[in-house]
Amino acid sequence: MVFGFGKKKVELRAPFAGELVALVDVPDQLFSEKMLGDGFAIRPAKDVEVVEVVAPCAGKLSRVFNTKHAFAMVSDEGLEILVHIGLETVELAGEGFEALAATGDHVEAGQPVIRMDVAAVRAKGLDPVTPVVCTKAAQVAKMTVDESDDVPVCIVTLK
Repeated sequence: MVFGFGKKKVELRAPFAGELVALVDVPDQLFSEKMLGDGFAIRPAKDVEVVEVVAPCAGKLSRVFNTKHAFAMVSDEGLEILVHIGLETVELAGEGFEALAATGDHVEAGQPVIRMDVAAVRAKGLDPVTPVVCTKAAQVAKMTVDESDDVPVCIVTLK
């Protein structure tokens, strides 16, 4: 018997270029202890002023938060994903963020969803590290991160 044969896989691309950060190293207990799910995080380079946060895969935006600091989506394969843009950024009440897509939109992998003014976030003393997590652990059999490209990819094998 070959294990894993025929299992669906979802490629989650990093939502922007930057430094890959292991979830356990994200300085927020909700993410580092994987309370919201397993995944990875990315931090924009220090010299980056603005990033377009893109959909990590094709799917439907189930929620673009009013504060524009996060979005949730369901991949075309049914995987539930949360992209949380920066830490404590909900406190900015949308300042420094611009929605480029809306709740209910179907997006393709790499399509911009939110524009973040990284410089403004950092000026407020906040960390722009952006976790990407699979919010339903029961959906995930295995995760592996491939850093061989400029933009890291997390391969999620579904149960």
